[in-house]
Amino acid sequence: MSDQRRPRVLVTRRIPEAGLAIVRQAAEVDLWEGELPPPRDELLRRVAGMDGLLALLTDRVDDELLDAAGTGLRVVSNFAVGVDNIDLAACARRGIPVGNTPGVLTEATADIAFALLMAAARRLPEGHDFVREDRWTTWGPLLLLGKDVAGATLGIVGFGRIGQAMARRARGFGMRVLYHSRHRASPEAEAATGAEMVPFETLLASSDFVSIHTDLNPSTRGLFGREAFARMKPGAILVNTSRGPVVDQVALHDALTSGSLFAAALDVTDPEPLRADHPLVGLPNCLIVPHIASATERTRDAMATKAANNLVAGVRGQPLPDPVPLPAAG
Repeated sequence: MSDQRRPRVLVTRRIPEAGLAIVRQAAEVDLWEGELPPPRDELLRRVAGMDGLLALLTDRVDDELLDAAGTGLRVVSNFAVGVDNIDLAACARRGIPVGNTPGVLTEATADIAFALLMAAARRLPEGHDFVREDRWTTWGPLLLLGKDVAGATLGIVGFGRIGQAMARRARGFGMRVLYHSRHRASPEAEAATGAEMVPFETLLASSDFVSIHTDLNPSTRGLFGREAFARMKPGAILVNTSRGPVVDQVALHDALTSGSLFAAALDVTDPEPLRADHPLVGLPNCLIVPHIASATERTRDAMATKAANNLVAGVRGQPLPDPVPLPAAG
């Protein structure tokens, strides 16, 4: 990159001004202003000749896009913690560092996961519709009976920052907390959360609520399918705030309609967005919200700042503040 010009970067969606201001101060910015992600052909056209790319999880960063960008691309900064939209091996082959936004989403995501758990357990969306549809005629002892949260068993799949934050919230409700993860948590984390590591099958069979906090990788894609649902405690509730493809939605629909699961609450789906005519959307015992786990002002500002700092460091040839480990180039 010549010292005679400012670096040029593509930002694929409007992000909070806290981040945009940092980027604009350091680079010439091509900002996609549309509410929807840029169409693929537009993304390929705009990325050509760029020094940096700030992408969202809706943008597929692969060999095709990296080739379209050209040899001057110096960094890919993802406005997300997960990077399943990015071909990390393709970036590694080209020596392009990748950044993400870890650490700042933890509390907001755990908040919404527990909110979804509570809403599904106590059937809040059904109660809301019941009133809005003018079906509320009297108090009744059998009206909209839900599940107890206090004293119940919560199984957490994936016990990183967010899973542990979820466990801390559960402890405040006197819940027993089980977890399953690739790596055992530290003794300090287990003591702080009161969580017990168990095999996956034990967690499924023992938990009144199962909350998913794993990343998306080949071993977790479709992890919750027919076999997992058959192993779950009858009448359990599933919460997913991780990635949609971790759950087989056809199998989930069958588990919900058969009554083997009491309810499900999803912040993520496969695909996204999920259209209103999808079979899951019509189920009264399936609560779906549009991927809003990190949607608080403070959290999104922090994400924007991290994404911007990664982008700026990358175009300057400096180490990224939040680099994603890349596979060995081969």
